[in-house]
Amino acid sequence: MATLELTQDNFQQTIETGATVIIDFWAPWCAPCRSFAPTFEAAAEKNADIVFAKVNTEEQQELAGSFGIRSIPTLMVFREKIILYSEAGALPPAHLDHLIAQVKGLDMEEVRRQIAEEQSKAN
Repeated sequence: MATLELTQDNFQQTIETGATVIIDFWAPWCAPCRSFAPTFEAAAEKNADIVFAKVNTEEQQELAGSFGIRSIPTLMVFREKIILYSEAGALPPAHLDHLIAQVKGLDMEEVRRQIAEEQSKAN
C-alpha cells in the first residue's frame, strides 16, 4: 500500500477514519528523512491494516507547527484518534516493526481509562 500525503485539508478526516495512522513528518532537504523513507515504505507494504502517511513540513508548515514539530523526521502514531507515540528521529526497521506490534497490541479501553484518570487528576 502506498503512503498517503497528508495536508491541512485531509488530515482531520484521515485521523478520524483511520483506526491506526502512522505519520512521518519530513522534508525533501532532510538526509535522515530520505534515509528513513524506504523503511517507512516497507512497513506500509507489510501492514495494509494501518494508514501510513507523510507530511511534507516544507509544504505543510501550519500543520507541522500545530503539532510542535521542531526536528525531522518525526514519527507520530494515532490509534482511534489518540496520539500514542510522537518522537523525532529515524527508526531502524526492527524498531519500527516493534513499535507497530506494540500499537496493535494495546488495549484501547485501558488507554482511554488511563487518559480519563489523568484528566480527572488535572482538574
